[in-house]
Amino acid sequence: MGKHALHAVVLLSGGLDSATTLAIARQEGFACHCLSFRYGQRHAVELAAAERVARHLGAVEHRIFTLDLAQFGGSALTGDLLVPKRQSAEEIGGEIPPTYVPARNTVFLSLALAWAETLHTGEIFLGVNALDYSGYPDCRPQYIAAFERMANLAIKAAVEGQWAVRIHTPLIHLTKAQIIARGLALGVDYSLTTSCYDPDPLGRACGHCDACLLRLKGFQECGMPDPAAYVPQ
Repeated sequence: MGKHALHAVVLLSGGLDSATTLAIARQEGFACHCLSFRYGQRHAVELAAAERVARHLGAVEHRIFTLDLAQFGGSALTGDLLVPKRQSAEEIGGEIPPTYVPARNTVFLSLALAWAETLHTGEIFLGVNALDYSGYPDCRPQYIAAFERMANLAIKAAVEGQWAVRIHTPLIHLTKAQIIARGLALGVDYSLTTSCYDPDPLGRACGHCDACLLRLKGFQECGMPDPAAYVPQ
């Protein structure tokens, strides 16, 4: 990467999608500043995965921002609600599940926007997906387009015409299998990632939450085993 590479903020959860997004941003020549969040999530094991992924894929830096969305609750990921467990990905319905965290992507993107402006860039990468996903409203193309419009009205650099904000969502129209294939072609080591919403105390994936089932379905469609560690079934 040349010394004049354009900087970008990459939201990095430690999961399959965000790892692939970081690999894509690196391939496109961006100097990547990764941002993860400790927000009171029950699956905080993902933060160790994010650190592994950031090192593996050559991020310029990786910061973990702490805020406590668990104060508000309203989600199986931050409160006492149960994480839904199913037998197959086909059982995932069209309703918004209890693992939805109220306004999470809006909060995360707002903080990414603030950091990006201090880095003198409007480039932000986010690994949202609108095909093989759990139905979250803040993963849809309409939402991303609306946030980008708002961001360009919100920050000093955009209003003064220094640069425009661009929210890159390279995975948004891909299936999980397509995402995995893209990542493997870019050298992503998916054994470093974790996707489970309800891992055991050893950090092993449960195999039955929506995130696990969609991930397993993707690897199955790619004709290969998932390298992540799962609780014995």
